[in-house]
Amino acid sequence: MYVKPKKSLGQHFLKDLGIASSIADTVDSCPGLPILEVGPGTGVLTRFLLAKGRDLKVVELDGESVGYLRERLPNLEDSIIEDDFLKMHLENVFGGRQFVLTGNYPYNISSQIFFKLLDNKELIPCCTGMIQKEVAERITATPGSKAYGILSVLLQVWYDAEYLFTVNEDVFNPPPKVKSAVIRLTRNNVKSLPCDSRLLKQVVKATFNQRRKTIRNSIKSITGDKPIPEEYLGKRPEQLSIADFMRLTNQIDEALRK
Repeated sequence: MYVKPKKSLGQHFLKDLGIASSIADTVDSCPGLPILEVGPGTGVLTRFLLAKGRDLKVVELDGESVGYLRERLPNLEDSIIEDDFLKMHLENVFGGRQFVLTGNYPYNISSQIFFKLLDNKELIPCCTGMIQKEVAERITATPGSKAYGILSVLLQVWYDAEYLFTVNEDVFNPPPKVKSAVIRLTRNNVKSLPCDSRLLKQVVKATFNQRRKTIRNSIKSITGDKPIPEEYLGKRPEQLSIADFMRLTNQIDEALRK
């Protein structure tokens, strides 16, 4: 049985066993926890995850891939979830237990996967996997860099982000037009924020969606004519640290309450 990669699903099947093994090893930093793999495709990474001997489930939207996995990996039969990861209720996957999220993530939904991770951060203390190099650089970027943006701030509030290694195009079928990278996100010790988390998200998105503008102009959609302190107004969003964004959020929150 042959599975044809589907462009509509962002499928680029990994064929290099050495890289698959290295990706599987990234879950070792969170020992003992069950593993959920997103987009197993033809199971190249899945085989190495199975060898870990941990509770493993895979979620796959493509029916053709599901048929292939059932045929080639019969011991996985009861662990295949045929569903759209972005629509799943993740608390039901392992009966409310925490788990590690990993995968060779479909490129067309990789950013959405990480926003879903944030919505389920108490369930997922560790997330690893392969994505486009550009997205990996955004996630792990620090203030002042061109890659620093929405994902950098919102993920690094709750997770320590590591860029592990780069993967070339020729190890996939079909080869993507961009390089890939493997990252690891490990939940930090932050339990709650010193600001309104929903307003923080709104502020971060508003400022980076108009990143060429100063903060003064980009936050007007939130603050209207309400005055806020000048501390950050003349800066651009990539100049602000996570702590700065939290302080700015509190200043906006205070202004909105007046």
